[in-house]
Amino acid sequence: MPFAAAMSQHPLATHAVGEVVGEVLDQLGDQPDAAVVFVTGPFAGAMEDIAAAIRAMLRPGSLVGASAASVLAGDREVEGSAAVSLFAMRFGPPRQFADEPLARVVRLDDHRALDPGLDGTLVLLADPFSFPVGAFIEGVAATAPALTVVGGLASSATGPGGNRLVADGRTFSDGAVGLLLPPGVGGTPVVSQGCRPVGEPFVVTRSTGNLIEEIAGQPALDRLLAQAASATAEDRSRMARGLQLGLVIDERKADFERADFLVRAVLGADHARRAVAVDAEVEVGATIQFQVRDAASADEDLRDLLADAPGGAALVFTCTGRGTALFPYPHHDAAVIHQHLDGGAVAGMFSAGEIGPIGHRHFVHAMSASALLFDDLF
Repeated sequence: MPFAAAMSQHPLATHAVGEVVGEVLDQLGDQPDAAVVFVTGPFAGAMEDIAAAIRAMLRPGSLVGASAASVLAGDREVEGSAAVSLFAMRFGPPRQFADEPLARVVRLDDHRALDPGLDGTLVLLADPFSFPVGAFIEGVAATAPALTVVGGLASSATGPGGNRLVADGRTFSDGAVGLLLPPGVGGTPVVSQGCRPVGEPFVVTRSTGNLIEEIAGQPALDRLLAQAASATAEDRSRMARGLQLGLVIDERKADFERADFLVRAVLGADHARRAVAVDAEVEVGATIQFQVRDAASADEDLRDLLADAPGGAALVFTCTGRGTALFPYPHHDAAVIHQHLDGGAVAGMFSAGEIGPIGHRHFVHAMSASALLFDDLF
């Protein structure tokens, strides 16, 4: 297979990068067309040296990377301790390193750094404190609607200047970097929002910004309480622990499945106004359905979305709120995706926001697992 992935938990950065490069060389050989590296916080300060070592030993045509709170590779996730994860791919028979790279690395300030009408797939790695990812995605939709964007926000730091990004031989602490994959290489994006709809879909009949005041002609809070009263005891418990709201993306559809909703958190209620506050602006006329999220729903959603998705390898961007913070055992997302791919190469990071398409539009998600599944390329 033209993909390779490896991870090392060696506490010394020099040893860790040597281990992952050695494994990738054994699996794929040198001079892959592209490589992606993820490091956890303890190695963020050494990112420049790690990237230089990968370029010197592996000699990828293109290299991007990011620092993260946790990383994954194969069927394992390393949370909160020193680790390096490396993913590499080859698009065809081995090529000379001096050739023009098939995958192009870009340094991004905003969407204007990309050519209008660009096609293919962009693997986007961004710093959440300095890069306007929401505006970037809107700009891409306007200027390059055929471009697929999948990626995540660096998560090793809790404030500006602490994250690290790699673009070939350069290292940054702000902005964003991207790996542009040519058409036919990018594979299949899968975004699991980890939720399950409960109750029935309704139309919002009055709202102000992110405050839903009326649902189907009834005060929004009263409608929500009625939905909870008619739910099973198990679903009522789930609603109490983590209530979400699904916004229908394509209003032209007659029936809605879980993949038809953009999920956003329910922030609370205004009892005086009998309104419900949501982490998104909701327009009058929007179709909504309440959702629940817990470990069981997240597991079910990911497995259902993967069931019909082809692929032999994957780059994965899972939320920092997943892992053992959500599931009762470690390695959940990595293990499920690795099993689906029959042991194919898997690598990725825990993100402070996951980027990927729902329907035909791109969004920044929370508590999701966004994956780019690659088919065998040759």
